[in-house]
Amino acid sequence: MIKGFREFILRGNVIDLAVAVVIGAAFTAVVNSIVTNIFNPLIGALFNASSLDDALVLTIPGLDGHDAHVKFGAVVGAIITFLIVAIVVYFVFVMPINAMKAAQERRRKAGEEPAAAAATELDRLTEIRDLLQAQGRTRD
Repeated sequence: MIKGFREFILRGNVIDLAVAVVIGAAFTAVVNSIVTNIFNPLIGALFNASSLDDALVLTIPGLDGHDAHVKFGAVVGAIITFLIVAIVVYFVFVMPINAMKAAQERRRKAGEEPAAAAATELDRLTEIRDLLQAQGRTRD
């Protein structure tokens, strides 16, 4: 049971996923800081508010004396955050990867680079077996 869990944890995909989550959390903190400390005050200044959370607030009087506050500015701030994340992801990750794939495809079609099939785990294990057999023959 523990051996299976250890193999699961040490798989490359799990580690890659963990790294992606950590990097994603750090990236989110940077984007939130940019939006909170740069964009929110700039847009809030247009509406005479300290930030977007304080801008475009609709106050609805409650029956029991407690007012309800509908914060349209906070929603605008969330939309801005989403757009910034989408822009950065596109221009930093998607566009360069697509360009690399297109360049690789052009080279492959031009005959410069053969189409390489991805090596499977079985291929790797077969290579290891063959190497071990060759080493065993040289020792005999």
